[in-house]
Amino acid sequence: MGEYNILENIKEPRDLDKLDQKQVESLCGEIREKLISTVSKKGGHLASNLGVVELTVALHRNFNFPADKLIFDVGHQCYTHKLLTGRYDRFETLREKDGLTGFMSPKESEYDSFLTGHSSTSISAGCGFAAAKTIKGEDGYVVCVIGDGALSGGLAYEGLNNAGKRGGNFIVILNDNKMSISKNVGGMARHLTVVRTSPAYHKFKRGTGRILQRIPLIGTKAYRGAERVKNAFKRLIYRKTIFEDMGFTYLGPIDGHDLEKLDLILDAAKHQRRPTLVHISTVKGKGYEFAEESPSAYHGVSAFDIDTGERKTSGTDYSKSFGNSLCKMAAADSRICAVTAAMGESTGLGAFSHAYPKRYFDVGIAEQHAVTFCSALAASELIPVFAVYSSFLQRAYDQLVHDAAAQSLKLVLGIDRAGIVGEDGITHQGVFDVAFLNTIPNVTIYAPVTFNELDTYLYKATYEAPSVAAVRYPRGGECELPSFYQNATGSFAVYGNGENAIVTYGRTASQAFKAAAHLKNIRVVVLYQIKPIDLNSVKSVLDCKNIYFFEEGMRVGGVGEHFEVLCRENGYNGEFSLTAIEDEFIPQQTVAQALNEYGLDAEGIYRKVVGNNGTKA
Repeated sequence: MGEYNILENIKEPRDLDKLDQKQVESLCGEIREKLISTVSKKGGHLASNLGVVELTVALHRNFNFPADKLIFDVGHQCYTHKLLTGRYDRFETLREKDGLTGFMSPKESEYDSFLTGHSSTSISAGCGFAAAKTIKGEDGYVVCVIGDGALSGGLAYEGLNNAGKRGGNFIVILNDNKMSISKNVGGMARHLTVVRTSPAYHKFKRGTGRILQRIPLIGTKAYRGAERVKNAFKRLIYRKTIFEDMGFTYLGPIDGHDLEKLDLILDAAKHQRRPTLVHISTVKGKGYEFAEESPSAYHGVSAFDIDTGERKTSGTDYSKSFGNSLCKMAAADSRICAVTAAMGESTGLGAFSHAYPKRYFDVGIAEQHAVTFCSALAASELIPVFAVYSSFLQRAYDQLVHDAAAQSLKLVLGIDRAGIVGEDGITHQGVFDVAFLNTIPNVTIYAPVTFNELDTYLYKATYEAPSVAAVRYPRGGECELPSFYQNATGSFAVYGNGENAIVTYGRTASQAFKAAAHLKNIRVVVLYQIKPIDLNSVKSVLDCKNIYFFEEGMRVGGVGEHFEVLCRENGYNGEFSLTAIEDEFIPQQTVAQALNEYGLDAEGIYRKVVGNNGTKA
């Protein structure tokens, strides 16, 4: 790998016009090599990007971006787009601090129309861009690329419902690779299977296409002009697609790795002059054997060895520990069910899905549905456990309020990737869940530090909390802790008896202990139940001169604010200092870099305490 003779000369999309068909095919090969090489070092989203190489090249050959608007749903498959839009020279900075983001970002390039990091948003955004073009009297196309997995999200249908009513040059590309992150489920997946595999339709389509295109001089025009007739015959052969029912012209499905076919169908879509859906079939992980064989495993990857596919980091992490604990509990209690929003393996539920398939539910990329679904399970005297990334749980806030907490139902939330996540950047940082859950009555939140504590507090959430209960844990492996640390079972623990206190929760406890080792006259208080806060934990620091609260979450609405209020209400008159995330989004960088920047690592904690009262060891 490493020869990019064509790719390195693509400075902007119009350079593609200079290439003949053979060169374009070679370019696609170079792009795949560049993607595999870069992601093997940096980590990132691999399989999804390998699957859309030809599609992205064809889009840039057939449209005039950024005058036309291009929106990739989720955005994690935009790496080829970045390479073709003047960012080749910076591609090695992918997902680094101050480098290229792993998603689309308007701050990064004019070719990135819209910030995309979560699923199912592209069609709604596309509707907005199309409406704006109409109001402003602008020509041009709006193109949304959405995967079949993202069509399991309800927002996509809200967008489709409105887009189908619009006129104008609105094109949706359905990238059908039969995958989201985990294998696709549900009615749409079955519907697309019917469309893809209708032999009568495909035989008819190939035959009419060949006949029409053989007519001298007017063959191509006749082929395009016969779309309405073709569609009429198509409906006689198999049922109408849902997209046509929603007001779209439907084209496809075609091979999404065939450049000539892509050019033809995109040209046909441009001539429709009305909402059009182009259905293409692709292979997730295309061109890299290991990713093709295990697309879920290579969806989002850490650094790996290209020749063997072996990850350079391994071992048990919090997600696997959570899954193991849940399996153990499910073995003893047949009421326990596990729910995921298309991320079973990523959230540690792989073993559960095999051991208890009747109690395992993958609802697709549909967090709102997941919470309401879980609420009904709970109302039926089952115990649903919803494993979900912190940044994705925020999509279901209304359902948590209305369907779960307001009914005091026992729904357990396994909040994965809680806290700073690092290189995935602002759309994925798990720093908001505590603040928004703090606003909801009837919710209990636990913050274990170790794997053993995760087991303990998952049990408490399931059997001791009165209503909705959340157990939040970070990405990655277990935190480093001092030898005197004891796994907790209560709501808080106090280490030391100094007249100055460091108070924190979650993995920040590890950093607090490291800092405390170099400080004198200090005590460390670790909170394990952070909502509601145990009043005894507050009383344990009322005799301190200084209280330093460190929180890997938002300051506004966080635990630190509530803790200070309780301290003041109980007569505390000393100094209270809160270090947390201010009113801002956290950009991409490593977790270590972010903790340092926000004063949440051992160095920052040490500086804060010493700077205030000189309690150096």
